[in-house]
This record gives sequence, structure tokens and C-alpha cells, in this order.
Amino acid sequence: MRRQKKRYGAGFKARVALEAAKGQKTTAELAGQFEVHPTQINQWKQQLLGHVVELFAERRGRGAQEEEALRAELYQQIGKLQMELEWLKKKVGAEC
Repeated sequence: MRRQKKRYGAGFKARVALEAAKGQKTTAELAGQFEVHPTQINQWKQQLLGHVVELFAERRGRGAQEEEALRAELYQQIGKLQMELEWLKKKVGAEC
């Protein structure tokens, strides 16, 4: 009979990788605690450390996009208000 492959959730992987990154316990100790092969723990740790930079870089990118969209909307509103002001000036000037 064939043995089924264990599947671990993202939360579990993150917890194990964070514990490994802390360095308070050896990989062998973590492997015994979480019942995961030491090689797998090292792979998860490398994935965690490799993607940390991207995590913070994406937030800046999203913030810049949101800021640019807000800026465009505000410029549009300014243009609309300027047009309304010019129209009102013409309207009031014609009635006097």
C-alpha cells in the first residue's frame, strides 16, 4: 500500500519557518517538535527569507498606485471647479 503525501497549510509552514528563522532552536529540535523533516524546514525558512523583501516592496507599490489614482481624481476635480468658476464669472458679468 502506498503512503500518502502529507500536506501542510500555509499557516503551519509560516509558523515553522518563523521558528527556524528565530534561531532559538536547532533544525533537528524543530523537526521533532513539528514532526517535519529538517530539509523541509530549511526549505520553508529559505522561502520565508527570500520573500520578505517582496512583501514590503509590494506595499509601497500599492501605496504609490493608490496615491497616483487619488492625485488624478483631485486634478480632475480641480479642473471641473475651474470650469464652473469661469462659467459663473461669465454669467455674473453678463447680468450686470
